[in-house]
Amino acid sequence: MKDTAPTAVETSGGDDLHETRVRLTLMSAAGVLFLASLGQTSVSTALPIIVGQLGGLDHITWVITAYLLAATVGAPVFGKLGDLFGRRVVLQGGILLFLAGALLSALAHDMWILVAGRFVQGLGGGGLIVVSMAAVADVLPARQRGKAQGVLGAVFGVSTVIGPLLGGFIVQHAAWQWIFWFNFPIGLAAFLVLSWAMERTARTTRPSIDVLGAVMLTTTLSLAVLIASTGGVSLAWTSPTLLAMAAGLVLSFAGFILAERRATEPVLPLPLFRINNFVVSNLVGLIVGGAMFGTITFVPMFMQVVKGVDPATSGLFLMPMMLGLIVTSNMAGRYMARTGRYRILPIFSTLILGVGMALMATVGPHTPNGLIALYVFMAGVGIGPVMSVSVTAIQNAVPRNTVGVGTASANMFRLIGGSVGTAVFGALFSAGLAARLTSLGIETLSGGGRLTGAALAGLSDAERELVTQAIAGALHPVFWWAALLGLLGSAAGLMMQERPLDGGFGEATPAE
Repeated sequence: MKDTAPTAVETSGGDDLHETRVRLTLMSAAGVLFLASLGQTSVSTALPIIVGQLGGLDHITWVITAYLLAATVGAPVFGKLGDLFGRRVVLQGGILLFLAGALLSALAHDMWILVAGRFVQGLGGGGLIVVSMAAVADVLPARQRGKAQGVLGAVFGVSTVIGPLLGGFIVQHAAWQWIFWFNFPIGLAAFLVLSWAMERTARTTRPSIDVLGAVMLTTTLSLAVLIASTGGVSLAWTSPTLLAMAAGLVLSFAGFILAERRATEPVLPLPLFRINNFVVSNLVGLIVGGAMFGTITFVPMFMQVVKGVDPATSGLFLMPMMLGLIVTSNMAGRYMARTGRYRILPIFSTLILGVGMALMATVGPHTPNGLIALYVFMAGVGIGPVMSVSVTAIQNAVPRNTVGVGTASANMFRLIGGSVGTAVFGALFSAGLAARLTSLGIETLSGGGRLTGAALAGLSDAERELVTQAIAGALHPVFWWAALLGLLGSAAGLMMQERPLDGGFGEATPAE
C-alpha cells in the first residue's frame, strides 16, 4: 500500500515550500538517527564499570546484545508501519518507546533489569534508524538519495563514536545511570521537531497489520541470537535446552514463511528476495555488521583492561573509526550522486576492513597506541561506503510501496550480523579467557568474576602481566574472525548488479 506523502514529482517546480520541507525532513531524520545510534553504543565504554557493579564477566556482552537484538526485531516491523501509517507518527512512537527503555535502564538495580531496559530501548531505536532513512526516499529522487544517505551514514558514524566517548566521560565523572538520563532532553526535543517538520500522512483505507508475521520473525531472530550466544558456552551443543531452542528456531522460521505467504501486507514481503541487489546488499550488511559491532564492543574494553587507560580515553580510540567512516561515507555518497554508480565501492572497502581487523589481531599490551588507532581507522574506512551503498541500492531496486520495509531490511540484516556477531564474539572471548586464566592458576577473574581495573590492581605485577597477556590473547580470535568477515563481504559484493541511479522516482520492478 503506497504511502501518500508527497514526493518531488508531486511538488513540481522545486518551489521554496518543497525545498524547505526537504531540508526539515532531512534534519529531522538526522536527529532521530543520531538519538538511536547514540543509545546503541554509549554503553560500550561503561561496560567494565556496570558489570563490576551489577554482574559478572559472563554478562558483559548482553547489555549490547539485548539492544541489537531488539533493534533487529523492531526494524522490519517499524519499517512496515511507516509504509502503512506514514513516517511521522511511527517516528514519534519510536521515540517514546526508546525513552521508556532508557527509564527502565536508568532505574535498574541488577543486570537482568538493565538487559530488559536495553531491549525495550532497542525496539524503539531500531524503528527510529530505519524509518528516518526511509523518509529520505519520500522527498528525494534516486540519484540524490546517495548523497543524502552518505550524510546519514556520517551522522551514524559520528554518533557511533560520540556514544562511547560520552559513556566513558559520564562513568568517569558521574554515576553510569546518567548515560540513560542523558537521552531524555535529546529525545523530547526530537519529538517536538518532528511534530513541526514532517507532514502527517492521511489514510483513506484501513491497513492490514501482519501481527502473526511480526511475532514469528521476532521469535526466529531471538532464538538465533540466544543459540549463538549460549551454544558451547553456558549450554552444551547437545543439551536438551539448546536442542529445544534449535527446534523452536526451525518451527518459527517455517511459521514466518507461511505467514508472509498469506498476509495481505507482509512485514517482510518474500518477493523482495527475488531482487538481486536487495539480497546482495543485505548479505554485505549482515557480514559487515558483525565486524563493526565486534570492534565497537571490544576495542574500548581492550584499551581499559589491557592498556590501562581510563573509560573516557578508551572511547577516544574509536574516534579514528568515526573519522574513516564519515569521510568514506560522504565520499561514497558524492560518487554515487555524480556517476549514478556504486557496485565497486563495497567490494574494495570491505577488503580494507578485513586488513584492519587482521592487524587488530596482532595487538598486545605493548603495541603502540598510534598503531591501534591506525588499525581502527582502517576499519572505519572499510565500513563507511557500505553504509551509503546498501540503503541506496535497495531503495533503487525495490517497488516504491515497499521502500520503508526495504530500508528496514538493510538495518535489520546489519543488526542481525551485529547481534549474532557480538554474541558469538563475546562467547568466544569469554571461553578463551577462562581457559587461559585457568591454565595460569588464576581463578578470581574467570567463571563469572568481575573484570575491572581494581581487580587487576589487586594482583602482583607478574600476575597482572600474565592476565593482560591472556586478555589480549583471548581477543585475537575475535579480530581474526572479523577479518574473515571483511573478506567474505568483499566476495559477496562481487555479486551485486549495477543498476544506475537516475534522477526521478521511477517504479522499480519486484524482480530483476
